[in-house]
Amino acid sequence: MDQQIEKEDMNREEFKFEICANSVESCLAAQEGGADRVELCAGIPEGGTTPSYGEIKLARKLLTKTKLHVIIRPRGGDFLYTPLELERMEEDIRICRELGVDGVVFGCLTEEGEVDREANRRLVELARPMSVTFHRAFDRTADPMKALEDIISLGCNRILTSGQQPKAIDGISLLAQLEKKLKEYPLPPIQLLAGSGVNEENIRQIFDATGIHEYHFSARVNVVSKMKHYNHEVYMGAKGADESNSLVTSAEKVRNTIKQLV
Repeated sequence: MDQQIEKEDMNREEFKFEICANSVESCLAAQEGGADRVELCAGIPEGGTTPSYGEIKLARKLLTKTKLHVIIRPRGGDFLYTPLELERMEEDIRICRELGVDGVVFGCLTEEGEVDREANRRLVELARPMSVTFHRAFDRTADPMKALEDIISLGCNRILTSGQQPKAIDGISLLAQLEKKLKEYPLPPIQLLAGSGVNEENIRQIFDATGIHEYHFSARVNVVSKMKHYNHEVYMGAKGADESNSLVTSAEKVRNTIKQLV
């Protein structure tokens, strides 16, 4: 697509910036940095899992300007869910609705890598009137163009995708094809949300190549623990993992990334 629109010609209101927030602290930094919304997740090393009730409730209390979306994903791994897992997802969606969450984020696939229309329809209907994002399960589908049509038919509001590549910058070709397909409609039936590896260094390149107006990124920085004593022989998770630091969203990085477009 490569449109090379001058920065001064772009209106902030035309864009939406979403932060992948791994904590209430990250939610607050996203709000301070000017993000439109956050996707609150636990289990970031697994690609994001459903956060705790307490985390959701406190985020809802403290986010006054930024919309709160919550991932509904009971575990890491694939997106083929058992009946019991789907029941758990339904309960989590009910909790989000009761807490006043603005949107939920999920995606279910079949064994063949197609959009599970029955399972997703159940969840979409339960989620209303909240906004619904079909998450990066889309990037595991066998036929992305068919998946796009299936997700549109379900009534989802947006699709979070990296263009079926590990990083959005590498998925530019498919992202551009998907955006072009949506422009064939008189009114776009769904929004594309480009995510995975999006940062201040590449967000403009992705926009110029695809024309997508919604972006998902983490803008995290490393925060050193204040612990003075460590037993380095004992790991709470995977052996060798760095457990003396944590990653938290930076308001400055959020602002800097947004400034690359507007």
